[in-house]
This record gives sequence, C-alpha cells and structure tokens, in this order.
Amino acid sequence: MKITDTVYMLESTEGSHAYLILGKEMMLVDTCFPGRGKKILNELSSLNINPQDIKHILLTHYDGDHIGNAAMLEQATGAAVWASAVDIPYIYGQKTRPGIKKYISFFMKAPPPTHINPYPDDHRLGEVQVIATPGHTPGHVCLLYQDVLFAGDLLASSKGQVKPSPALMNWDQTKLMESIRMITTFSFQWICPAHGLPVERGNQMEKFI
Repeated sequence: MKITDTVYMLESTEGSHAYLILGKEMMLVDTCFPGRGKKILNELSSLNINPQDIKHILLTHYDGDHIGNAAMLEQATGAAVWASAVDIPYIYGQKTRPGIKKYISFFMKAPPPTHINPYPDDHRLGEVQVIATPGHTPGHVCLLYQDVLFAGDLLASSKGQVKPSPALMNWDQTKLMESIRMITTFSFQWICPAHGLPVERGNQMEKFI
C-alpha cells in the first residue's frame, strides 16, 4: 500500500504492519510476526527491490510482532539493525519483559539479530528522526520521516480514528499518554501505526492535547 511517493506499507505484514522507506537509503520499519520473513522478501522483490538494497532495519520496540523477522532479514539483506538502547536488553533476553508480555514472549519466540545498534545520540539516522516515546515499552520510539510518523504501538487506528495502544499491553499507561501528548508537538501529515491502517493526521491529535 503506497502512502507517499517514498513510503509503503507492506501488505505481507497484515496484523502488525511493517513499512518501507525509499529514501536516500532504503529502510524497513519493524518486521512483523515471526515467520513472515520470506513473504516480506517476496513482496520486496515484487517492487523490484533486492534484499541487499535494504540498508537499515529500524525497530520501534521489543515486542515479538515487531522484531519477529529481524534476525532473518538481517542475514538476508546485510542491513544494520537499530533499536533503542533501553529496549535492546529485552530483545536479547538479558531483561525479562514486564507485565503480560513476560508470558506472551514464551509463545511468540523471535530469535534476536546478531547485532543491534543503539540509535545514535543525536536521534537521527539518515533522513529519519528518532523520537523517544516510552510507555508501551520502556524504550519505545516513534520514527519521523518527512511528513510520515511511524507510530509503532504508541497509537493504533480503527475505522479511520487513532487511539492509544490498549492499556493492558502497556508497560506504563501514564508515560504512554505523556508520550502521545508530546508527539502532538511534531509536524507530520500521516500516522502509520503497526495495528490498523495509516490515517491522515487532520485533527486526529487534538483530542490528546
């Protein structure tokens, strides 16, 4: 699904959307549930993109439906994998996921990439701005590219409306709402969540101010 001239939602990642950035360097944002890696590569091929064209894999947070194919795609593409320094220990299993996700991780196992880079200290990766938005997980980030906000699980959408991620799934609901209010101060036209379809911002964010 084409969002802008340089942003696509990958149809092969229905249920937990991953996105493709066709910028100066091609990037993937998140990698969906485990077991979707071959479908992702096939979809990229249908867009005339070779695996080696992908230079970076950007993870919004540590959940299995976002890191599910990061290891497989790292190997297939040779891309650098990135995540927040706060969430990296959870991806490697060095820390136990808090709350209900401790149990979900037993059933949704995703092998970690060989090497995960922490996002740069200047909060920029090429053309992408990395915005710390804790709440859903301790190290959750949103990614801003041109006029598109990749919201990860900070927000979801349903019937054209955005809403916060369900409280049961959040590490800290208060911090999540603070992060949503903070993100309203940024300029963007499109909101691209993992769950639900992309929506135009319009006046969607005003209800959180």
